[in-house]
Amino acid sequence: MALTARQVHTAFADAELLCPKEEVEAALDRMAVEIGTRLGARDPLILCVMMGGLIPTARLLARFDFPLQLDYVHATRYRGATRGGELHWKCRPETPLTDRVVLVVDDILDEGWTLAAILEDCRLRGAREVHSAILVNKRHDRKAPVTADYVGVEVEDRYVFGYGMDYRGYLRNAPGIYAVREDSTGIVSDPADPA
Repeated sequence: MALTARQVHTAFADAELLCPKEEVEAALDRMAVEIGTRLGARDPLILCVMMGGLIPTARLLARFDFPLQLDYVHATRYRGATRGGELHWKCRPETPLTDRVVLVVDDILDEGWTLAAILEDCRLRGAREVHSAILVNKRHDRKAPVTADYVGVEVEDRYVFGYGMDYRGYLRNAPGIYAVREDSTGIVSDPADPA
């Protein structure tokens, strides 16, 4: 069920700001320094995880002052839903990964199954080292056995959007990290989800 513009505006107006733009930008500054210190002299291949990783990747790239290559991967468990399902590969990177130092950049580490699969795929494709950078780490105990090497901010276990993360396909461009208030919109749940 597609959302109307009015529903999207209502969800945004009712959302709770968890991390303002200034906090997110400071986290990206810190991450860029950490990544540059560790990987800057190693000709890294940056892999953007589409679609959510687009904004965090772009914001990090603008801060990097070292040679790098950029490619992307598109694997998702959500496919427009609010809860993850089976992993669906849409596109793997075209750049050869053999003997490369790879940095995978994504928007959020929620349960971690998508990130774990992407990291494993990079290793299977011959990457010498695989690192991960996540803008948002969600705090809960449902995670796959994977942790990110670089983390921007941590948030509680809520439905969040902004800085690349979407609300039902919208609001990736929100200027901060927001949590949807389930009680105020009545449209948070995916109609296809039994939960």
